[in-house]
Amino acid sequence: MADSARDIERLLYTYAERIDAGDFDGVAELFAHGRICGVENGPPETVFEGRDRVRALYGMTTRIYADTGTPKTHHVTTNARIEVDEEGGTARCSSYYAVTQATDDLPLQLIITGRYHDTFHRIDGAWWFDSRTMFVDQTGDLSHHLKLGGPRLK
Repeated sequence: MADSARDIERLLYTYAERIDAGDFDGVAELFAHGRICGVENGPPETVFEGRDRVRALYGMTTRIYADTGTPKTHHVTTNARIEVDEEGGTARCSSYYAVTQATDDLPLQLIITGRYHDTFHRIDGAWWFDSRTMFVDQTGDLSHHLKLGGPRLK
């Protein structure tokens, strides 16, 4: 029997691995049937739905370094509380995140912490992100991580 909570937990970790690898196409694939909401109950311009819009979000906002092809970050996801409705094929999860970064000009440091509120749905037996809302709790020096002029997520 499949363990839905573990499958969903793997999605959380896959997201972190792909973003740290600079694999924005891979991140976008996780949201092929879902969306990222930059602001809870925010206006349409803060919602990035589907593979193409999620890919565009990361391309607009996240700096990639030519020498590694990555953002030189390390995302850590913790405190995942997953609730699964097996019969309905849906799930919810709240978790914490912390992101560290080190570049040639930025010593290793924590640059942002916050929370994710995620929903998931099962399609053809596989779990997919339905929605991810990002909450920022603390920020450090994001100047080496985020591009200027991209959409601002609160």
